[in-house]
Amino acid sequence: MTTIQCISPVDGSVYVERQTASGKEIQQVLDAAVVAQKKWKNTPLAKRQALCTKAVDAFVAHKAEIAEELTWQMGRPISQAPGEVAGFEERARHMIEIADTALADLKPEAKDGFTRYIKREPLGVVFVVAPWNFPYLTSVNAIMPAILAGNAVVLKHSAQTPLCAERLHQAFTEAGFPDGVFQYLHLTHADTEVVIQSPQINFVAFTGSVPGGEMVERAAVGRFIGVGLELGGKDPAYVRKDANLQHAIETVTDGAIFNSGQSCCGIERVYVDEAVYQEFVDGVVALANSYKLGRPDDANTNLGPLVKSSAAEFVRGQIDEAVAAGAKALVDTEKFAANKRGTPYLAPQVLIDVDHSMRVMNEETFGPVIGIMSVSGDEEAIKLMNDSEFGLTAAVFTQDESAAIEIGNQIETGTWFMNRCDYLDPALAWTGVKNSGRGCTLSSVGFEHMTRPKSYHLKRV
Repeated sequence: MTTIQCISPVDGSVYVERQTASGKEIQQVLDAAVVAQKKWKNTPLAKRQALCTKAVDAFVAHKAEIAEELTWQMGRPISQAPGEVAGFEERARHMIEIADTALADLKPEAKDGFTRYIKREPLGVVFVVAPWNFPYLTSVNAIMPAILAGNAVVLKHSAQTPLCAERLHQAFTEAGFPDGVFQYLHLTHADTEVVIQSPQINFVAFTGSVPGGEMVERAAVGRFIGVGLELGGKDPAYVRKDANLQHAIETVTDGAIFNSGQSCCGIERVYVDEAVYQEFVDGVVALANSYKLGRPDDANTNLGPLVKSSAAEFVRGQIDEAVAAGAKALVDTEKFAANKRGTPYLAPQVLIDVDHSMRVMNEETFGPVIGIMSVSGDEEAIKLMNDSEFGLTAAVFTQDESAAIEIGNQIETGTWFMNRCDYLDPALAWTGVKNSGRGCTLSSVGFEHMTRPKSYHLKRV
């Protein structure tokens, strides 16, 4: 066993310390999951839905404690932390509500003398590997459809957010779930690979970095199991000259800076029509300067620290390189007293005179930085938006819905927004292309990835 520590970005203290599971404990969890799933899959869907609803109720009942724990584990301002509980609830309740239809048998056109249908069978045991940046929102995307579909779930959370796994387990336990249907493990990276390679795991749902996704694929090679990968992003926004400019300024800035920019689908690069470029830039700079960077346990703070000092130094490195290559940094970081090198506290930044040769415009940043380029119109914007190894989400700001759809048809992305960004609608498929991964969670399509089709072909004689 190994000790894992959550070093709080708030003050650098050890907030949580846990022992990772031993080989014996891992095997006990997997054995229990297999046994529990065989009974759980035969539990009527209505009962599964009722128990899942109770689990959501139990989770939401601890909103205040969960928000405080979230703040101390990963640095989200306490004023914003309860929003994650609300988002968890929205997604979970939607998946519960649509389960009847999404998991119903598929019936082809009637044929005399035959009964034919396709049943959605659960896969077995689903291993969910979740990250720290949105620890409840990312995990619920896979957990809820997996369990509703009749699978058992084993959750491995980030070492930065171990209490999140424990809180979820508490909610499922309080709801009266059968033992073994939902379990968690605190694991080393090596033991995470061991679990993926176990014949008792039937699907892996991973959210994290591209290198992490590569590890999952290597570990699963030759097992012929499904692997869902929600990886990185370098999500673009395009502001057309007909946009509601104030709305675009506010939405893009929030989409880039919320959660200190630590969002897979946060806005990291912006292309603005030259006709409104300067006004847009001025508005974003003014808004960025209004943020209050500080300790996230202060109710007045709306910009907390990054998850760790090394993450902040990585972002500072991107900014410094861009400025050295000719970019202009428009936010005076000296105005943010908490901004200090060697700490996770990082001021927001707006960069202009950037281009795609700079890391800040082609490499995932995961920090409160907005790179803005002027474009001549749709054609140039489309070309630049697609010039990326990633394709998670992309957004256009315009008042012309037909133009938005036409442009969206040409963008390589999993989700296309108009006048919105950095948001997951649980009724829509959450998926990515290119190095943003593959597979799908949420919506009715998300259930398809947690089940397998089984055809029934019955002839009456």
